[in-house]
Amino acid sequence: MMMMERRSDIDSKSMVWEEANISQKSLKNNYHRICSKVVVIPIRSKAMSMKITHLGSGSRGNSVLLSTDESNVMIDCGFSLKKTEARLEKLEVSPTDIDSILVTHHHSDHSKSAYRAAKKWGSKLISNVETAKRMEWEISESLHLFSELERIDAGADISLLTIPIPHDDADNVAVIACDDQGGRAAIVTDLGEVTAELSSHLKKCGHISIESNYDHDRLMRGNYPDSLKRRISGRGGHLSNSQTALALREIVNPGLSSIVLCHLSESNNQPHIAESEVLMEICDSFEGSLSISKQEGPEFSNWIGQIDSERAFVS
Repeated sequence: MMMMERRSDIDSKSMVWEEANISQKSLKNNYHRICSKVVVIPIRSKAMSMKITHLGSGSRGNSVLLSTDESNVMIDCGFSLKKTEARLEKLEVSPTDIDSILVTHHHSDHSKSAYRAAKKWGSKLISNVETAKRMEWEISESLHLFSELERIDAGADISLLTIPIPHDDADNVAVIACDDQGGRAAIVTDLGEVTAELSSHLKKCGHISIESNYDHDRLMRGNYPDSLKRRISGRGGHLSNSQTALALREIVNPGLSSIVLCHLSESNNQPHIAESEVLMEICDSFEGSLSISKQEGPEFSNWIGQIDSERAFVS
């Protein structure tokens, strides 16, 4: 139990808050009911743990911002430079404060403005050799080429581990981001299956952003050519809602506090379908935050070690 006495101006009236007992349970839920007022008090560790914010996710562009007190690192930069800067402005993050941009693979919805952004902002550009080759990027001191399973220092207190994942005609990687407090966050999109190697890394993460690209029945009933349906649903394609749900059922552990479903198909999926299918598999074992990242962002942020379904919403 803890005691608190403070003054606050609520509804333009000065109120004196008498001593109030606040239980550990109310702290956990992040709400304190005092004098019939609900007061939201965010709870943080002494140093800010890694924050994960999707600038947007879908077939028209993908980008994730990882932030700490000391670093800002982007995973993918699949929007135009103008849109990317506008979305960073919503977060009150200056583009010139971006330390690094890691591009997972060469497809345009992940790489579109990465090279121009890195050059304009003075950020380090990070990719594997195949991606840089396919993008025809000029080799320079600001371009870091990584190898499989290499740990990369992307910021003052953020390092990245890249895990090879299967995706058609691309040398794609999943990313495990680590902060200096031991927190881990995974960014996983554009893959046809969750490999055993990837699963073993995901089980150690406090946050997972993972694609839930399509509903199988919608895809098969849709107007796509059969060849495209086979590509999307194949080993080198994308994860269906069902595949993501089953993978998460095996991955969920007590240390996992937040999941974001991302890269949803606008033609072959709906947020409520993806969410319900995943919840059916994990509701008995997962007590954290489950969210959907949509094409137009940013909408919210998660952070390592957040309490239950606590999130920060972008105004």
